[in-house]
Amino acid sequence: MKNTPLSLVSLAVAAAVSLPNLAWANDEQDSMENIIVTGSRVIESIDEVPASITVISSEKIQQHLKVSPEIQSLLSMYVPGMAPDTGSSSNTGQTLRGRKPLVMIDGVPQSTPLRNGSLGVKTLDPSAIERIEIIKGATSIFGNGAAGGIINYITKKASKEQVAGQVSLSSRFSAVKLEESAGGRIEGALHGTLDKFSYLVTASYEENGVQRDAEGDILGLQYGMSDSVTQNYFTRLAYQFDQDKSLQMSYNFYSSQQKTDLGDVVGDINQGEKTYAIHVPKELQKRGKPQGPEGNTNFTLKYTDNNVFQNTQLTVDFYKQNIENVFFFSTSLANPAEGYDGGQSVIKSDKTGARATFNSMFDLAFADVTLIYGVDALRDVTSQPLVDGRIWVPEMDMKNLAGFVQSKWVVDDAIIFKLGVRQDNIDLAVDDYKTLVLCRNACSEEFEVKGDTLKYNATTYNAGVKVKYTPYFQPFFSYSQGADISDIGRLLRSATVTDIADIRTEASIIDNYEVGFTSNINSALRFEVAAYRSTSELGTTNSYDEKTGIYMPVRAPQRIWGYEALVDAQLHETLQLVATYSYVEGKNTEADVYLGSQAISPPKGTLSLNWRPTDALSVTLNHLYVGDRDRFAANAEGNYTVDQRPVESYQVTHLSTQYQVSNNLSAFMGVENLFNKDYFSARAQSYTYGGYNVKGLGTTVNLGVQYNF
Repeated sequence: MKNTPLSLVSLAVAAAVSLPNLAWANDEQDSMENIIVTGSRVIESIDEVPASITVISSEKIQQHLKVSPEIQSLLSMYVPGMAPDTGSSSNTGQTLRGRKPLVMIDGVPQSTPLRNGSLGVKTLDPSAIERIEIIKGATSIFGNGAAGGIINYITKKASKEQVAGQVSLSSRFSAVKLEESAGGRIEGALHGTLDKFSYLVTASYEENGVQRDAEGDILGLQYGMSDSVTQNYFTRLAYQFDQDKSLQMSYNFYSSQQKTDLGDVVGDINQGEKTYAIHVPKELQKRGKPQGPEGNTNFTLKYTDNNVFQNTQLTVDFYKQNIENVFFFSTSLANPAEGYDGGQSVIKSDKTGARATFNSMFDLAFADVTLIYGVDALRDVTSQPLVDGRIWVPEMDMKNLAGFVQSKWVVDDAIIFKLGVRQDNIDLAVDDYKTLVLCRNACSEEFEVKGDTLKYNATTYNAGVKVKYTPYFQPFFSYSQGADISDIGRLLRSATVTDIADIRTEASIIDNYEVGFTSNINSALRFEVAAYRSTSELGTTNSYDEKTGIYMPVRAPQRIWGYEALVDAQLHETLQLVATYSYVEGKNTEADVYLGSQAISPPKGTLSLNWRPTDALSVTLNHLYVGDRDRFAANAEGNYTVDQRPVESYQVTHLSTQYQVSNNLSAFMGVENLFNKDYFSARAQSYTYGGYNVKGLGTTVNLGVQYNF
C-alpha cells in the first residue's frame, strides 16, 4: 500500500488507542513525530487526517516541565482552542473549543462524564508522558464524554538497551517572597529491553511550598496548590512473543492533595478583591479532608496481533480504573436542621472496559483503503456522596456496548476520504433516592425521586476529505457527531420532581463542522488555519439560586463557533518561532444570549521562541496573551452573577533554559511569570463563585539538574 506506512505498522506492539512500545532510538522518534493514533484508533500519518489536530512533542513537554509541572498550563500554551490556564488544580472553565474534552491516558478515559468534576486534566505527571495528542470537536470515534474533543496522554516507552534511565532533582520557589515558598521535586525512570521482554518504571514525587502572587501574598486555597503533595508511579511490562504478537500490562497511580494549615481571606471579584491565604488559628484553618485526587489508579492489559489474518491487525485491551476526587469543604452544603454547617463531596468512579479493534488494509485499483472496526464495552459506576455520609448524587450504573466502523480511502496518493459510524447502546440505572437539603439564606426542598433504568441508543457519523496535491495548500473539510449524556449527576442532584423520568436527562447529539487548510511553504515555514461550528439541541448551562446557593442546570440548544491559526517558522538553524491565535464564541440559541465562561473563553494568542545558540545550550521563551470578553450586563447593584463577569486582557511570559554540562548531566532553570505580571486569570475574572477570585502566580523560579544513564 502506497499511503499506509507499513514501516510504522511493523513498529507497533499496540495500535488501537495507544502508541506502540517503541524504543527511544532516533530514527523511530523521527517517524513518530509525523503520526497520530487518537483520531482513528490506529497509527496513521498526520498529513492524512482531514481535521485540525495538535500534537505536543516530548521536547515541548520537557521544556515546559522546567517551568511548571502543571499540565493545564502546558495545554493552554500549545493547543489553539484550549481555554487559558486556570492556575489551579481544577480545569473547570478550561474548555476545548467551548466544550469539555475527554481526557485519556493511552486511550483509557480519565474524565468522569457522568459527574464531571473538571479534575480530569490533572491525572498524570508530565514526566511520564512522551507526547500528547489533541483531537478538537465532537467525535464519533470514542464514546460518552468525547463530544467536546479528546486529550490523549501517550506515555513513555522503553529503551532497546538492557538498562537505561534518568533521574531529576529540582526546587521551585517564589522570587517575589521566598518565605515558605520553596518546594522540592524528584522524578526518575528506569527502562530497558531484555530479549523479548521490556520494562518501564517512572516515578515522581513533589512537595510544594506556598504559592505567592505578584504582591507576595499566598494564593487562595480553593483548588489551590500551596502545600500540596503530588505522587505519580507508572509501570509498563511487555512481552513480544514473535514478530507479530505481543502482550503488555501497565499500572498507574496518581494522587495530588493539598495538606495545609492555612485559611482563606475571601474577597469579592465584583469589588475587584482577591482571595488570599494566611496563617490562622486551628479553628479557622481549611476544613475537611485534603482536597484533590486521593489515589486514582489505572490498570490495563493489551494484546496485539499484527497479522491475525491477511492484512489485518487485531488489538484487544482490558482496563480497570478507580477514581476518588475529593473537593473542598463548602458552607453551601449546610443543613442546620440536621446539624451540618457545611460539607465536603467526593466524586467516586469505577470503570471496567474491554475493546477489540481490527485494522484491515486493502490495495484496490482506484484507492488504498484502511478499514477500522470493532466493539467497545464499558461499565461506569459513578456517584458523588459527601464525606459525612450524606448522598448528593446517587450511584449511577452505566453499561455501554458500542460497535464502530471507520474507513479511510486514499485516491491518487493525494485525496483522502474518511467515513465512519458508531452505534452506542447505553443503559443507565439509578435507584430511588432523595435530593439533599442544602441551606444558605433559605433551604432547598427535599424530593423523593423514583429511580429507573434510562436507555439511550445513538448512531453518530463522521466524514471528512483532505486534498494534498501540493504541500503549499492542503485544504480539508470534516463533519463529525458526538453523543453526549455527560454530567447526568448534576441533573439528578438538582431534581425538583419525584420521578427520574421527568428529569431532562435526554442525550445531546453534537454536530461539528470544520473547514481549514495546512500549508508548507518550504521546510522552514508552515501555516495551519481552521474555522468551525458546533451545534447541539440540548446543551447544559447553569443558573444560580441566591437563596439556597444552588446552581441549577438549564437545558437549551447551543451554537458555538470560532477559528484558529498557527504559524511555525524556522527563522534560522538555531531559532524557531511558533505563533497561534484562537477565537471562540457561543450562544444559547433559544434565548439568544451568549454562553458564560464555563464554556466560552476569551480570545487567546501564544508566541513560542526556541533558541539553541550552541549544542549545549537551549533557551525557550513562551508568551501568553488573553484578550477581552464582555458579553453581559451587570444587575441593578452593579454586580455580575455565575460566570458572566467581563474579562480584561492580560499577558504573561515564561522562560526556560537548559545547559548540557556533560553527556549525562544537564542543568536547567525555568521562570514562570518572568516579569511578575499582577493579574487575575480569565476564570478568576469571570467567575463570581466565592473563592475562585485568586490572582495568578507571581514570578516563580524552578532550578534543577538531570542525570541520564
